[in-house]
Amino acid sequence: MSGITSATPYIIVKGAEAAIKFYREAFGASEVFRMTDPADGRIGHAELRFGSTIVMLADEYPDFGAVSPDTIGGTPVTFHLATGSVDADLERARLAGATVLRHPANQSFGERNALVIDPFGHRWMLSQPIEQVTPDEMQRRWNEETGA
Repeated sequence: MSGITSATPYIIVKGAEAAIKFYREAFGASEVFRMTDPADGRIGHAELRFGSTIVMLADEYPDFGAVSPDTIGGTPVTFHLATGSVDADLERARLAGATVLRHPANQSFGERNALVIDPFGHRWMLSQPIEQVTPDEMQRRWNEETGA
């Protein structure tokens, strides 16, 4: 894959202004910059920093094929958000307007995680490491859990 140096998520939402506010409140994101469409005020492009990761965001532009999960009936994508405290960060996201899909639980693969959906249709897995587990041990535990 010569030439590829990174992959950056680019999400589309209905109501980018509100989404930026939500991501700041829920996940502590900071806005790097935005470009506003002079024709109608929609956010044509914004960049948010989540820790060391940039996520790009824009309002819907259906004429360009840029549509949100709400428009297409959901999303198969889940963002994995590394956090220092799943429980505290889940509560922060819930208070900001996220819906809890899965409450915090310790997982056999060495993480504590929870799952939320934001008000714009995007799923976020909040995750924190709780132990170091080798890939072989992860597989062994999974096999044991499922009776395989």
